[in-house]
Amino acid sequence: MTSLDQARRIAALSEEKLATDVAILDMRSVCDYTDYFVIATGKNPRQTKAIHDEVHAALKRDTKLVPRSSSGLPEASWIVDDYLDVVLHIFTPETREYYRLEELWDDVPKLEAAATA
Repeated sequence: MTSLDQARRIAALSEEKLATDVAILDMRSVCDYTDYFVIATGKNPRQTKAIHDEVHAALKRDTKLVPRSSSGLPEASWIVDDYLDVVLHIFTPETREYYRLEELWDDVPKLEAAATA
């Protein structure tokens, strides 16, 4: 599975758990620690945790892939899962608005998840 395939799979799994505003950022030209960011929004901390749980379980089951690290699970307003080639960011709406990762990285190509699934 290529890193883009992995990003697309993570985006699709997030959407299956009703994540909104799912985007894939191509980070290859600006950083050396990952190829893609997948950014998704859950309605509340409970849903962000459910999105994380679904992605984690499906990737582990289907591809034996688990994140190298995860952060933010207790509060669940911003969960980060580092799958090496892909970093998944799951936000609540307020947290996503506050950190505005897409604006921070506005110089990288953005792939709409629906267009890549």
